[in-house]
Amino acid sequence: MNKPLRRVAIFCGLLVLALLVRDNWLQFVRADELTAHPNNTRVRIERYANERGNIIVDGKPITGSVDSGGNYYKYKRTYVNGPMWAPVTGYASQVYDANFIEKIEDGILTGNDDRLFFDRTLAMFTGEKKKGGDVVLTLSGAAQKAAFEGLGDKTGAVVAIEPSTGKILALASTPSYDPSTIAGSNDEKAWVALNSSKSKPMQNRALREIYPPGSVFKVVTAAAALENGNVTDINKPTDTPEGWKIPLSTIPMKNHAQGCAN
Repeated sequence: MNKPLRRVAIFCGLLVLALLVRDNWLQFVRADELTAHPNNTRVRIERYANERGNIIVDGKPITGSVDSGGNYYKYKRTYVNGPMWAPVTGYASQVYDANFIEKIEDGILTGNDDRLFFDRTLAMFTGEKKKGGDVVLTLSGAAQKAAFEGLGDKTGAVVAIEPSTGKILALASTPSYDPSTIAGSNDEKAWVALNSSKSKPMQNRALREIYPPGSVFKVVTAAAALENGNVTDINKPTDTPEGWKIPLSTIPMKNHAQGCAN
């Protein structure tokens, strides 16, 4: 082999080596980063290529999936009593990603979680259609309904917890919205309307809003006072200020029903 051909061969070999290094860098080192990149539409397409698993309450699904008839996203998420359960389920949108349980448990719901590896492997041999796994919640349908209907037209939130176990039995927030209205790929108007609404229906007031503790905290202060002997007669008036200004706030928290409700 003469010198020019040898140089060309060496140069081509270096190009192939560089290509292999780059390919391995993208497929292994940056795999997770590229998979989670917001501009990677293939992730969303794959997410909605099959029916998502359901979110279960009291043994019944409060979510579902329907064929959207789209070219890219085959299945669209549906919700049962969407406004009542929205603070729990969140939304799963073909365009705007997901949040809350839909986002946290996305691996299970899409069937891609490692815990479903056996099911996926078995489906390969049985020919069964891929389907996501179900997520079972501790919430009580009756408690959630009572909390949601109790709030009515008010702006606020209700959280009910089982003290002995820490299980969340109800988690309601109002005003609310129906996640089904933003689940599809052509729901931009509904998305803009919800995000521009002054009532902030997509704000989860049970988890992502700051409120003064109100009368709930009286149990803590009363227990501390009794434990330290500062109060011996529960019927005796206490020498407490009329209002207390919360740090970093300009509004005093007053000791009356209106202040607690706020």
